[in-house]
Amino acid sequence: MEIDIENFRERRNDQRWNRVSVGDVIERITWSLPDKECLIATPEATVNPLHARVTYAQANSLINRVANGLLAMDIAPAARVAMLVENSVEAWLTKIAIAKAGMVAAPVNIMMAPDVLIDCLERVGAKFVIADARQWEKHGDALIASGLAPIMMIGGSDNGKTPSFDDFIAGQSADEPDVTIHGDDIWEVLFTSGTTGRPKAAMISHTYTYMCAMSQILSMTRGLEHEQDLRHATFTPMTFHIGDHLMVFGPLMAGGTVIMGSKPDGQEMAQACSDEGVTCLFGGSPQFVEGLISECQENPGAYDLSTVSSMFYAWAPLKPETLKAFEALTRPNLVCWELIGQTECLAPHRFFVNQHRELFEATAPAMNYVGVPVPLLGSAVMDEEGNDLRDQPGVHGEALYRSPAIFSGYYGDQEATEEALRGGWMHSGDTFTYDEQGQRIMVDRYKDMVKSGGENVSSIRVEAVLHQHRSIQRAAVIGVADDTWGEMVTACVILVPDHDLDEAEVIAFARERLAGFETPKRIIAVDRFPETVGGKILKYKLRAELNKTTQVSAE
Repeated sequence: MEIDIENFRERRNDQRWNRVSVGDVIERITWSLPDKECLIATPEATVNPLHARVTYAQANSLINRVANGLLAMDIAPAARVAMLVENSVEAWLTKIAIAKAGMVAAPVNIMMAPDVLIDCLERVGAKFVIADARQWEKHGDALIASGLAPIMMIGGSDNGKTPSFDDFIAGQSADEPDVTIHGDDIWEVLFTSGTTGRPKAAMISHTYTYMCAMSQILSMTRGLEHEQDLRHATFTPMTFHIGDHLMVFGPLMAGGTVIMGSKPDGQEMAQACSDEGVTCLFGGSPQFVEGLISECQENPGAYDLSTVSSMFYAWAPLKPETLKAFEALTRPNLVCWELIGQTECLAPHRFFVNQHRELFEATAPAMNYVGVPVPLLGSAVMDEEGNDLRDQPGVHGEALYRSPAIFSGYYGDQEATEEALRGGWMHSGDTFTYDEQGQRIMVDRYKDMVKSGGENVSSIRVEAVLHQHRSIQRAAVIGVADDTWGEMVTACVILVPDHDLDEAEVIAFARERLAGFETPKRIIAVDRFPETVGGKILKYKLRAELNKTTQVSAE
């Protein structure tokens, strides 16, 4: 063993006794709490009941057996291994095993169109794929035709052509793999949600994941006597989304327990909170929290959420009445906060509702307060010339970030990487503003701002007003090309069941609450929105379709 005892710079801590490696997170806990439950799958997220509840020792053994199985195949270091999987204990542990074997996990969004999915995997050079059996039924032929070789089928039949999870690990050693890993090594490429177009392959390092996780541990354990008492539940995608860096790694670094659901369905969320004594809940988007509340209110006495001491949500503000309804279901003195982050930087901004209750009740949901950055995040709101707008409250700028919890670039895309990291900051693409106390307000995605009649219109603000209308269930505001306005403020809405659209009345309703230039000129009823897995609306698709329709009408 050669140890550098001469140099103070350019050192490389890459041995098992001093490295930063996501594959070691669970292993480290086996030295203190080996028999504590680590991961629990809800019944809806269970593949094999044998693995539905695993301790830290069991989880580490499974990870090592998968990792050693991969190494036995002589797959090269840093080889990209594609994953086409949904939430399950087997899938998430397999992803960590890929990293522990010194390879790179390349999970893809199961809702991607086949051509987009294949394009993503070809760009990162993936040659092998691990898939859920039911996802393989949909995409297998196309993936094989693109040159990908299946090596594990989660949920597949035993003794099948491609080994199931249990067949794959059969006979494999549970010993720690002998692999050199450094914190700056890339262990995962995540494809951005594509809210503005073609997904980019964000490179995620081991250090990024550790720092993300540590940025949230304290908040998640609010209301608990000991951090190991944390029982955190999450229902959004954890295998192909950045969320697990907070929602899974965070609780595990505290020695807690993670309850992983299949989807943010109100019934599944309520049942899991009751059955598993959940202490902290990631509610996802406000609509998911509302679904949970509705399930509990429609079935009084069926669920017990009294163990929940903290809850957080993302992407948009809760309505004050929604928060009050949730508080009525949970433990007194619930700690609640909104966070906002993105694939490229998930050490987030946080807005603690309890700390700013009056401000929240006076402004939500019309204004999306996201608070201040966590201590691991340096963030400023700057104008296009790079000037910090801190002394100019209310003036719009872009949120810029610096943090050890930040991506390492877009694989194979130098131009996009340099654009995102220009000037020594990571450019978020989000429009923020400061208030008089320095709290940040998210105004909109920069590309979702509507430029109408020389004014900038926040789609979030207009949507918040439309959501107050009795007939509107959800709204998405976009700009449609227009000769007079440049862009015409246009609202696409999903109506409350059994309600009809009275466009003139809705426009009048909005005009009473908004400035003239903010008021939608058109209201269009739709059946559904194109969305990401987190419930974010893909507005570029709405814009493209409406602009196309407008052009056809003009012709």
